[in-house]
Amino acid sequence: MRRIAIIDYGMGNIRSVQKACEFLGHTASLVHEPSALAEADHVILPGVGAFADAIAQLRQSGFDKALRQYVCTGKPLLGICLGMQLFFESCTEGSQLHGIQTGLGFFPGLVTRFPSSLDVKIPHIGWNEVETRPSKLFAELPPSFYAYFVHSYQVSHTELPSAIGLTQHGHYFVSAVEQGNVLATQFHPEKSGTVGLKILENFLSLTPNDFTAKAKEKLGTSKTGGAPLC
Repeated sequence: MRRIAIIDYGMGNIRSVQKACEFLGHTASLVHEPSALAEADHVILPGVGAFADAIAQLRQSGFDKALRQYVCTGKPLLGICLGMQLFFESCTEGSQLHGIQTGLGFFPGLVTRFPSSLDVKIPHIGWNEVETRPSKLFAELPPSFYAYFVHSYQVSHTELPSAIGLTQHGHYFVSAVEQGNVLATQFHPEKSGTVGLKILENFLSLTPNDFTAKAKEKLGTSKTGGAPLC
């Protein structure tokens, strides 16, 4: 039986992610202690809210270090919405008060607010198209599909090698990433109907054997001088 851990760090209602896993026939536990990740086969980091508050909660609780240790085991990790943003190097949210916030650094890049010059509604809420690149996360899905989004901040660097999904809201932004055993979606698969359930099913079917050592070695590296994570 798969041991699925959903990190509960006080950022948003994560029960819907747990229910989606249960609908797929799996038992998923909401975990509050970093030590629980060592026993998990799959870990999910959801989240809704402010980047600064979320990264502070992860650091205060010790989940930041536990996540790095978990990733280095080669077991699958999935970030959802704010969870995906936390996987990046940094974010401008709250920078006027606190400066640019440093993330977990699994992926290179900066998370920024949708520019007001785009003349689109912010936050970006609702169904939108995801244009995909080949990925284990999207196995048996069409090359483009619709998923549900709720966010004001985004990764606009669409040329990232790790980008496996792109979506347009005024301009193209990164809606999904994959590098080694770390995967993430800006959209909410648990709120995206049958497509979203298939994405979660694909994630939960992954094992460490599905990831190459070469791909994992690139985690944490960046043009700004970041060292490999593991």
